[in-house]
Amino acid sequence: MAQAFVLINCELGSEEHIISELKTFDDIEEVHGTFGAYDIIAEIHAETQEEFEKTVSMKVRQLSRVVSTMTLNVIKGE
Repeated sequence: MAQAFVLINCELGSEEHIISELKTFDDIEEVHGTFGAYDIIAEIHAETQEEFEKTVSMKVRQLSRVVSTMTLNVIKGE
């Protein structure tokens, strides 16, 4: 299983809209608005690395008003 946290920057005032959209994706376990360098953090769990990559590149990054993302993959075995 692939697991990661995606840190998201979005256009000012679009946080609630993007959080609502992210919550509709099956691979996204949790979504939270944040204060600081990033606006939103999303936790992704996918059965395969390929499914994970599709979620990030074809779903999260394609949302309108998403400006940038940073993906932090979880290290297995801890």
